[in-house]
Amino acid sequence: MAKSIYVGNLPWTVDEENLRAAFAPYGEVVSVKIMTDRETGRSRGFGFVEMESGFEEAIRALDGSMMGGRNLKVNEAQPRQPRPAGAGGDRPRRW
Repeated sequence: MAKSIYVGNLPWTVDEENLRAAFAPYGEVVSVKIMTDRETGRSRGFGFVEMESGFEEAIRALDGSMMGGRNLKVNEAQPRQPRPAGAGGDRPRRW
């Protein structure tokens, strides 16, 4: 069963292929997703790597490692916490 890994503190220049290449030596990478800002399309500085095997080794090897001048934060992804009803709804909308 594939496990999802959180990768934070990504350099803005890293793309999904770069991230896949960093994790590939540790096992089978199923998918890679860098999260982007809805409005600008720019990277938000974090992403997720889903691996079929080698995820523990990848986490140990890559957590704290340097990529593009930044120390990566790598750990097992946690399920998203449910947001309370109306969360974010009290912000003014930009039209």
